[in-house]
Amino acid sequence: MVTAEIAVALPSLVLITAIALWGMMVASVQLTCTDAARTGARAAARGESLPAVRDLVQKAVPAGATVKVHRDEATVQIDVSAPVKAPAASGLPPLVVHAHATAATEPGVS
Repeated sequence: MVTAEIAVALPSLVLITAIALWGMMVASVQLTCTDAARTGARAAARGESLPAVRDLVQKAVPAGATVKVHRDEATVQIDVSAPVKAPAASGLPPLVVHAHATAATEPGVS
């Protein structure tokens, strides 16, 4: 009887553990994207070139992430989006994590 209970409970525990680990991975990717967006916004606000800022942010985020950089006279905006794949056994679609950072352009930067 114990074997039957383990046979029923073990797959459920494995699935719950996989989903919990996926949640931790999503949180980690979110923090990484947020930090990269903030770093890029500060660099662009100091006057770094936009291709250099995009490369800086792209190096810090996971593979497959998209980086958008926009600068106007007053602000710099960085948007980062990264997909996080779900565990294969769960059958869930990937989550897309978004991060946005804005910084005021420093005086004298065109």
